[in-house]
Amino acid sequence: MAHLTRDEILARKTGKGIATFPDGSTVGIRGLTRDEVLSSNDKTSLTDRDNFIVATGMTAPKMTEEEVAAWGASGDAGDLVAVSEQIAKLSGLLSGANKEAMRTFRDRPGD
Repeated sequence: MAHLTRDEILARKTGKGIATFPDGSTVGIRGLTRDEVLSSNDKTSLTDRDNFIVATGMTAPKMTEEEVAAWGASGDAGDLVAVSEQIAKLSGLLSGANKEAMRTFRDRPGD
């Protein structure tokens, strides 16, 4: 297997996909960048962090953090869980050994 070049590494983009709701409807999503994941750690609560993750990673339709918060306050929990879990998976936060890292990332003390 060939090693990537510096230019190939810098040209890589986040993964894209869809999240499917329990009723079968879908939205477009993308994986988060490393910097976006680190920025999410600046949020003071799990709710704020999850709103940031969904607002940043959901691409179609695009929503603000405030809109995601309103959705979370009135919509089915399963819908937001489906979106945030798929974004985490695309971001490499749920694969293999990284599952424990995602638990740590999401369940920090004080949440």
